[in-house]
Amino acid sequence: MAGAFGAHGLRGMVSDRGLEVFQTAVTYQMYHAIALVLISLLSITGLCRRLLGAAAGFFLVGTLLFSGSLYLLVLTDIRWVGPVTPLGGLCFMVGWALVVAAAIRRSAGK
Repeated sequence: MAGAFGAHGLRGMVSDRGLEVFQTAVTYQMYHAIALVLISLLSITGLCRRLLGAAAGFFLVGTLLFSGSLYLLVLTDIRWVGPVTPLGGLCFMVGWALVVAAAIRRSAGK
């Protein structure tokens, strides 16, 4: 829905760069929504649920910070939210590291 809004509803209202930033937010939100579904499926395979739960939390916070700050930036032109975006990216990286750690822990037999 956000992608359609950005592609159709914002055209002519924001700059081409604004549309590009909005699309980036949509893309990362979608990737990490899929990652959350993947985590729920991985949790039934015997991977460490504690690590997967933490990863899910980081993905959720990352989505709110990363995509949310980009949406706000495009829709409101409030510039102070720009520095929040990298914090969301950091949360994404931590989340993925936790997924990898859960897989390594499983393969190591712990």
